[in-house]
Amino acid sequence: MSHSILITGTTRGIGLELARQFLDAGSDVFATARNPESDALQSLKAAHGDQLQLLALDVTDSVQIAEVAATLAGQPLNLLVNNAGLFRSSSDDAESLSHETWLQEFHVNAIAPFMVTRALRENLAAADDALVAMISSKMASMSDNTSGGAYSYRSSKAALNAVTVCLSSDLADDGTRVVALHPGWVRTDMGGSNAPVDAPTSASGLKKVMLGIDAAQNGGFFDYTGAPIPW
Repeated sequence: MSHSILITGTTRGIGLELARQFLDAGSDVFATARNPESDALQSLKAAHGDQLQLLALDVTDSVQIAEVAATLAGQPLNLLVNNAGLFRSSSDDAESLSHETWLQEFHVNAIAPFMVTRALRENLAAADDALVAMISSKMASMSDNTSGGAYSYRSSKAALNAVTVCLSSDLADDGTRVVALHPGWVRTDMGGSNAPVDAPTSASGLKKVMLGIDAAQNGGFFDYTGAPIPW
């Protein structure tokens, strides 16, 4: 029996590659994006047909979150990948950071993943041993922060990690596990051209980790190789 998976932020980068790899593995994928009509997603749709369902979703829009939940009513979800994220690197230093930028990153990176997960809780509970994967970042680690900077991104992803731990406890009775995952420094629009890891390698590693998470790892923080990351 194939798995049903929902992935946010699938227009490009890691989200698009995760959708591609799960489709190639035979999973049924619900790919959400602000622009589901993008060429990349339409190409995937042409190749995979009904195996891929495209849904419009701005993760900061409560109305669209509710619409996605209504569309998926009664549909079990084995895996929810909260991948959509934001990094405003050009305005994230101590001198130029504004409260507007900080609030925007918190909304996308920490609040929205909770709201999406809450809206789809019944779908996850209806599946057997469902998993919520929060795409976090090693930059959220307090122990690993030796360089400072990136205030809004680091703090928003650290908040996401706190949300992950809370949900891992609150959803345990549903049989749903929740983990935070670091995809590596990936060559994407967000990661930049100098990043050492390409999107297919990151997605392949993340996919393997997601499919291997057991009850003992619930609430943990891991990188795309499966190695634990200190908080």
